Amino acid sequence: MLKSTKHIYNSIATICLVAMFFSCTNSKKEVRDFLADKNLPVGSAVNIYHVHKDSGRITSKTKAPVFYDYSNKKHSYKEFPKGIEIVTINKSGIDSTTISGNYALAYDDTKVSEIRGNVVIINHSKQTKLETNQLFWDQKEHYFFTEDGFRFTTPESVINGFGFESSEDLTKWIAKDITGDIETTQKDI
Repeated sequence: MLKSTKHIYNSIATICLVAMFFSCTNSKKEVRDFLADKNLPVGSAVNIYHVHKDSGRITSKTKAPVFYDYSNKKHSYKEFPKGIEIVTINKSGIDSTTISGNYALAYDDTKVSEIRGNVVIINHSKQTKLETNQLFWDQKEHYFFTEDGFRFTTPESVINGFGFESSEDLTKWIAKDITGDIETTQKDI
């Protein structure tokens, strides 16, 4: 009798435990919605190093100390709150352009990124450098722009101003409201 009662209690405990496990399931959508309501990322990482390849060739490398993925939001984005460094690689396998800043947001839908705080872009082959406090990067159009103050350094000159637009590799650019000494030839005017 004692053995039978003990067996019944064990069976009841097992059934309750199994029922509890199966009643605590949430769908992925429910978890994402909960995290979005609490303004929490769906994923995070520390000390990331991401290599992007296209057709087997490395095209860029990204490093960041902290990364948050907010793809659970209506307008999904990635956040790099402690800075980012992106190195693009040309077809010869040589570092082409380095982009760095203290903070970055990358919007998934529009493919426009905002980089803030000590933003520096260096074109290694042309030896040009852009420095600013805020920069927008349109990755679809391969285009940088800012309305903030900037310093653009070339081997021949240093240009300061407010407002700058450029191709991703800093070869074609428009500087607005500028000051500084600029060397040019007659055909460039």
